[in-house]
Formats: sequence, C-alpha cells, structure tokens
Amino acid sequence: MLKLLIILSSIVVPIIMLLLQYKSNSVHSIWNVLAVFALIIFGSIASTSIYQIIVDGAVFMTTIHAIFLNPLFLVVGAYLGVFMIYRLLLLTWKEK
Repeated sequence: MLKLLIILSSIVVPIIMLLLQYKSNSVHSIWNVLAVFALIIFGSIASTSIYQIIVDGAVFMTTIHAIFLNPLFLVVGAYLGVFMIYRLLLLTWKEK
C-alpha cells in the first residue's frame, strides 16, 4: 500500500505543482527557492556524511547507507525528485 502511495504521489504532486504554478506567478518562484534550499541541505548532509566516513576510516560499502536513516535527507531528496518531474512536465508543456 505504501509503495502505491509513493508511486501515485510522484505522479500527482508534480501535476498539482504545475497547475498551481499556472494559477499564480509567484508559486513558480517558491518551487525554485524550495529546490535551491533542498539541494543545499541534501548536498550538505551527503558531503558531511562522506567526510565523517573518511575521517573515521570506516570506508565500507554499507557505512554510507546510514544516510538513508536521516529523515531530513529523505524529505529534501523526495522534494528534489518531485521538483525534477515538475520541471520536466513544465518543459514538455512549454515545448508544445
């Protein structure tokens, strides 16, 4: 059931974002600003996790996977995924 929710939300949420963007000009900027902050957070968490693994000398393939236990990493990563789909929809719509 949760898998279905994840798949459906990755389809429905970008479409809602696209429709909201056409209703208000400022929404487009909000999506972009949120994506910038999400990318900064995502990159910071990833890079500090990698740095800590190198400093600790615990360079094992499974050690880095602990990053997936960080809820903030998952939330901003999910937003970036949805945002990319939204941008592709926007690009496709404008190319018509």
